[in-house]
Amino acid sequence: MRAVVQRVTRASVTVDGEVVGRITEPGLLVLVGVTHDDGAEQVATIARKVAELRVLRGERSAVDLGAPVLVVSQFTLLGDTRKGRRPTWNAAAPGPVAEPLVAAVVDALRARGLTVATGVFGADMAVELVNDGPVTLLLEA
Repeated sequence: MRAVVQRVTRASVTVDGEVVGRITEPGLLVLVGVTHDDGAEQVATIARKVAELRVLRGERSAVDLGAPVLVVSQFTLLGDTRKGRRPTWNAAAPGPVAEPLVAAVVDALRARGLTVATGVFGADMAVELVNDGPVTLLLEA
């Protein structure tokens, strides 16, 4: 499992012209990609890392501050661009495998007391954000 975490002042996801997920105060935007071998252990690791990552003001975490999180599924994080000009997506898990694992990450973050907004799995989403810093980190589990 791979996640790109961005510290944001605000972020939103729009599908078919409708905002489906939004955070309006400083927090984290988390893009999540799932591989074929991922399971409960990777979900727990990514959720822990996101929740406890000390990149918010005063070197505190989302859990420390009660900061909101916007989680968006993104299989393209697993794209392989080592050959040619066309990425391959072989490492990305198919929807029936990935969707419940992304949902499990959301559930695990909520279980830690965080407010979590989401995109729509598999939808064509427009993601808007104001990156704060900028701070962008890659997490792997």
